Amino acid sequence: MNISMDNFNKFNKFHTRFSFFVCFMTALAGLLFGLDIGVIAGALPFLSMDLMITHHQQEWVVSSMMFGAAIGAFCAGWISAKFGRRSSLLFGAILFIVGSLWSAFSLNVESLIIARILLGLAVGITSYTAPLYLSEIAPEKIRGSMISMYQLMITIGILVAYLSDTVFSYSGSWRWMLGIITIPAVLLFIGVLFLPGSPRWLAFHGRYKEAKKVLNMLRDSKEQVKKELNEIQDSLKIEQSGWQLFKENNNFRRAVFLGILLQIMQQFTGMNVIMYYAPKIFCLAGFNDTINQMWGTVFVGLINVLSTFIAISLVDNWGRKPTLKLGFGVMSVSMIILSFLLLIGVNNSFQKYFSVIMLMFFIIGFAMSAGPLVWVLCSEIQPLKGRDFGITISTSTNWIANMIVGATFLTMLEKFGNSNTFLFYGLLNFIFILITIKFVPETKNVSLEHIEKNLMKGKSLRNIGI
Repeated sequence: MNISMDNFNKFNKFHTRFSFFVCFMTALAGLLFGLDIGVIAGALPFLSMDLMITHHQQEWVVSSMMFGAAIGAFCAGWISAKFGRRSSLLFGAILFIVGSLWSAFSLNVESLIIARILLGLAVGITSYTAPLYLSEIAPEKIRGSMISMYQLMITIGILVAYLSDTVFSYSGSWRWMLGIITIPAVLLFIGVLFLPGSPRWLAFHGRYKEAKKVLNMLRDSKEQVKKELNEIQDSLKIEQSGWQLFKENNNFRRAVFLGILLQIMQQFTGMNVIMYYAPKIFCLAGFNDTINQMWGTVFVGLINVLSTFIAISLVDNWGRKPTLKLGFGVMSVSMIILSFLLLIGVNNSFQKYFSVIMLMFFIIGFAMSAGPLVWVLCSEIQPLKGRDFGITISTSTNWIANMIVGATFLTMLEKFGNSNTFLFYGLLNFIFILITIKFVPETKNVSLEHIEKNLMKGKSLRNIGI
């Protein structure tokens, strides 16, 4: 009896370790995502001087990655559906390697923009595939935490990029800032080679034996595997899929439109404005020394990482919806206060540091809520036969909105002023609280198939997790 119990415990430990290995390696794609978002903030001042580029060209260097990401996310649906989640991640890793090296050796702004578009393709493909793969691999009780790990890796990537930028800023070596990303890109490629296929993708393609084999590696009991396989088979009974399902099924259209709305909300919180233009914002707050701006940016990245742990601890316990409402509230208040400080002028040390505190509160609000939870929800609300299509649309929306925000921020500062620009984002976050109350469902501890069943029955969106 003791021997069999020991074997049982070893069996469970193996499944737990393997599940976390799979989730960690997939989330490594988030690290590359974060590195490419964060690195440009520190490199931009130096490459702007070296390549002699204008403010408008700077906006294109920043937003070109989002343009590529929108295309990458749109193509990722087809790649992932046709060749599988694992192959999609491998392709993304290759693009990361090529794009990083190209960026480092760019001789002019046109070449750099093309390299950034390539990196955008990689980011778009992996930002689509990684949360989707994690949602299909992770057990329902820890699904939210595992997908949030992807966002944690994004924030770690941003922090590492800021640290790297700060180290290289003393010599102004922007090529090293951009090129060093090649190292984790190679690690991602190697790691993905050891990942299993998604059991839901395998079942969708009629490969039930392989799907069962993967689930046996990831789940604690044969009963759990059998139950999950039966639920997957039931969800595959819907005759239409993809675009056909979107055209003919109003319930699926509701899920797609909710995914679009969630991604627009995430981008228009204003968080990526801070990520892309952090040194510029510290300059507005009265920190005129370049080195102080760089170390301030590192502090932004550190707060972002630490705050994401709040989301990981809350998402599967407190839930998605209350965490989102709290986060939008914190972001709204901090942005409005920051707007007021910029209106009256940052004239002394107290005002300078208080404005930084408000900036930190904003980052905490985002990192604990909209940052990870939008990816969690978008991967949970789509039915299996429409999942590739639905997440393609929502992820593409994310990057289109991201591109708009990145390409307009400096222009908004010039035309509307610093205070009005931050007030605009503060008011948007207040509106997002109301939208969350009205439309967003609570999906903690609910299987993907149960959410799908409620959606297809016509339940209101906010009740599909009940």
